[in-house]
Amino acid sequence: MDVAVVGAGVVGLACAVALLARGARVTVHERGAHVGAEACSWYAGGMLAPWCEGESAEEPVVRLGREAAAWWERHAGGVVRRGTLVVASSRDRAELRRFGERTSRFEDVDGAAIAGLEPDLAGRFSRGLFFAEEAHLDPRLAIAALAERVLARGGTIRFGSEVEPAALDAEVVLDCRGLAARDVLPELRGVKGEMLILKSDEIALSRPVRLLHPRIPLYIVPRAAGHFMVGATMIESGARRRISARSMLELLGAAYALHPAFAEAEIVEIGTDARPAFPDNLPRLTRRGRVIHVNGLYRHGFLLSPAMAQMAADAVLDPHSRPEMLHDLAA
Repeated sequence: MDVAVVGAGVVGLACAVALLARGARVTVHERGAHVGAEACSWYAGGMLAPWCEGESAEEPVVRLGREAAAWWERHAGGVVRRGTLVVASSRDRAELRRFGERTSRFEDVDGAAIAGLEPDLAGRFSRGLFFAEEAHLDPRLAIAALAERVLARGGTIRFGSEVEPAALDAEVVLDCRGLAARDVLPELRGVKGEMLILKSDEIALSRPVRLLHPRIPLYIVPRAAGHFMVGATMIESGARRRISARSMLELLGAAYALHPAFAEAEIVEIGTDARPAFPDNLPRLTRRGRVIHVNGLYRHGFLLSPAMAQMAADAVLDPHSRPEMLHDLAA
């Protein structure tokens, strides 16, 4: 079967890999000049944290995200399995308690245990939650690895190819364009995320750390060579390329609250983009004739792309299948 995939973000590439593994012939059309150029996944945190996400996400996010780390290990590598540490200042202890009430699969940790997990946070927090089964990856390396896997398995990626999905002559078309698909999925909305990449040689972290705060919860994800991804805001907006002064101040202030060493960190990069989301914040496969739209992954792109890719492959290769997130529309 000849399948066209429109969009080479994390969802499109994961779908291409899943289809190639099951014998389809796949061509990926990407409007950007290279991997990540037009994808909001370029600015993701890369946290594979289903149990933490259960604090605010619906049950399917937790359940479908549990196998994500293993999928990424098989198809892209680079997965770091050191868990997630969640902390809060003493005055925000109620936020920590609330987070624990809404999540599962964690261990309560005291100040000594926090220092054992992250020595540079010794003496800064007296209570926390440790989600030992969670993982993280560098999203930029991961989507580059997926693109290489697509090519290695005989797929084609056409960069600078801005196409109309319904106009393609493939047997089946997967529309993975994110917010660009609002022309056919008008219920999609944008949720802007803003992030920073800082560089510091004065602090080391081994795993993602979430700092709870009533106004702007923060996460910091360590990357290579002393770099840290700091994110992320959630603003109801489809704007893709502007960070506000307020968001910048809040992200930097929260990073400083986690550790004062971040006050001297270099700001290497500022990133903003808008995540596609449906009203219920859950992803959907929307089948309209021979076009299947894979969209609405909200803030869970790397966590849910593996499961959505398998469902998309099922829907493509067996038109009688009924994947969990499938919605049928008239052709």
